[in-house]
Amino acid sequence: MTAGRRRSAAVLAAVGWKRPALHPTGRRWLKFNLVGAIGIVVQLAVLGILNGVLGLDYLPATALAVEAAVLHNFLWHERFTWADRASVTRRQALGRLVRFNLTTGAVSILGNLLLMRLLVGQAHLPALPASLASIAACSLANFLASEYIVFRPVRDAS
Repeated sequence: MTAGRRRSAAVLAAVGWKRPALHPTGRRWLKFNLVGAIGIVVQLAVLGILNGVLGLDYLPATALAVEAAVLHNFLWHERFTWADRASVTRRQALGRLVRFNLTTGAVSILGNLLLMRLLVGQAHLPALPASLASIAACSLANFLASEYIVFRPVRDAS
């Protein structure tokens, strides 16, 4: 910490100012978006390889790229975003993976395919920028599904 920052911290402490605490849902939203940002890189890389390098049509390439990102995101959400609600057993983790694919996976794949069809197929935008717009459009629905359906707290059996 620099001398200036230490002085600023001392002045703020002297007047009783404390940094406002971030609500747990807000903290989780930030983590969700961090994982999602990395997932975007995964999705765009897979899309770029499948569509740009291998010549696969943009719609099946999009579906495969989204599923790659969904699997990546699930692993990170289980261990990082919702670590406080981590699965205890493999069966619980498998159940969450199924719920994740049926909710956020379905929203992501269907939303991305629909929006890609509109943005690339109709509006003739390049696939990668269209994919970014599609991902952003699906983000809030995916967070809500994850928070309240997929990673709901594990109930104690006792």
